[in-house]
Amino acid sequence: MASPMEQALAVLVGTFHKYSGKEGDRYKLSKAEMKELLLTELPSFEVSYGETEKLMGNLDANGDEELDFQEYAVFLALTAELCHEFFQECADERNRKI
Repeated sequence: MASPMEQALAVLVGTFHKYSGKEGDRYKLSKAEMKELLLTELPSFEVSYGETEKLMGNLDANGDEELDFQEYAVFLALTAELCHEFFQECADERNRKI
């Protein structure tokens, strides 16, 4: 049986492949595919089209206007870091009130 970490990794990889290749290269996310991924898989983030364009520009290290898996992994790492910081701030706030 897979550990929770192994299951999480399988979800992250599977999610990439669920959206990649709907348009063009099946190993990359186009802007439209990334937008669909964000809207469907991270709906509470409420990312606008302009924000998606900016995000894609920041993540697209090779300038091909698509995200390969490595660029997607950078997105995941940055998102995880932001979530960690958010929850750490919540914990610190809670501790100050005690």
